[in-house]
Amino acid sequence: MRELSWLVPVLIVAAVMASRAFQTWVRAKHGYPIEDEDGRRGRRSFRGQGGDLEADRKIALLASENERLTGQISRLEERIAVLERIATDPAERVAREIDGLR
Repeated sequence: MRELSWLVPVLIVAAVMASRAFQTWVRAKHGYPIEDEDGRRGRRSFRGQGGDLEADRKIALLASENERLTGQISRLEERIAVLERIATDPAERVAREIDGLR
């Protein structure tokens, strides 16, 4: 039993290290900063205080690009729906619709 007494502190240190590694992985996966502005590990800072103008500008640019891409995706979905309808409809119906448009 005395031969394994060294195992208890080793397991405690290993458990603490594994816990910190898991916490860092979860923070990185969910977008939390691993280190704060001072280079220290810590809690997530509140953006409303002080405010970072560069970060706010990037957020605004990303939001506008997101809106533009969402609109483009909806237009492409409409076009794909039309192409699917043309591909699956019988040829005579497509020909009648084209003649009707002339």
